[in-house]
Amino acid sequence: MSKPKVLMTRVDIPSEAIEKVKEKCDVEIYEKENPISKDELIKMVAGKDGLYCLLTDPVDKDVIEAAGKQLKVIATMSVGYEHIDLKECVKRKIQVSNTPDVSSDSVAEWTVMLMLCAGRNFMDAATVIKRGEWIHSWRPMWLCGIGLLDATVGIVGMGRIGQGVMKRILPFGVKKVLYFDVFHPIKPAEEMGAKYVELQELLQNSDFVVSMCNLTDETKNLFNKSAFDKMKPDAVFINTSRGGVVNQDDLYDALKNKKIRGAALDVTLPEPLPADHKLTTLPNIIITPHVASAETNVRIKMGNLAAENILLGVKGEPLKTPVPMPK
Repeated sequence: MSKPKVLMTRVDIPSEAIEKVKEKCDVEIYEKENPISKDELIKMVAGKDGLYCLLTDPVDKDVIEAAGKQLKVIATMSVGYEHIDLKECVKRKIQVSNTPDVSSDSVAEWTVMLMLCAGRNFMDAATVIKRGEWIHSWRPMWLCGIGLLDATVGIVGMGRIGQGVMKRILPFGVKKVLYFDVFHPIKPAEEMGAKYVELQELLQNSDFVVSMCNLTDETKNLFNKSAFDKMKPDAVFINTSRGGVVNQDDLYDALKNKKIRGAALDVTLPEPLPADHKLTTLPNIIITPHVASAETNVRIKMGNLAAENILLGVKGEPLKTPVPMPK
């Protein structure tokens, strides 16, 4: 009996995951470290029983049609799955999985690091000597920032990662954690001391505003001029969720005009963000290239989970981590 055929869309998927799928399947791999183009994906997916993909791969109706009727499973090595046409998958009875929760601790850790770095002017402090700007031995107000001690932190989206951020900032001696989430109350967060408030109250009262929300029609451009205008002039804005929840033009204006103190982003629109993008010209923003979950052990776990879902899916068995499908 012939093995199921699987396409893996990147050569730099963790080798453990590649080997796991190769043991049971006939595997074809896109042999480049850059994202596969839609044309190439259409060409390579034809005749495959399983598609192992990444967040950067455009798995739309055309790609799914090109695969053929035998396609049983699409497993994405990512938490997000907005790159996959779920409605088309439902129509064709294709199972879809993602890799949730594996990277939650890693992203929470990175988020707290960005809070500290943006609040305490770390990037300036780390480069000022190289720029030859350390002229005097000590100045009382030079490079002063704000820390987490006695701070009010507002978390928008109190899911697993939001709770992970809260858990990590409590030992810093924060005064208060506010949260806003469409699903509330969230018992684990409230047991740790978080208080649910409406979004406007959170924005008005937080020293740090942390975006931890999913990208939906309701959250698209949630952080816009109106939101930044409500924040404190000393507020620091952090986004490690999705680039689309922020209106970047409005964020630029808020930072440039000192409506807020600073910002740190790990997600942007587009990705990659061009080096000459206007946000990169500002001194009061830190931008990292979507690497909040970039720990080797986390990537290996994500890779293996996607591989396990592929192996289940090609056999028509229930997946370990199926995504919620539209009705």
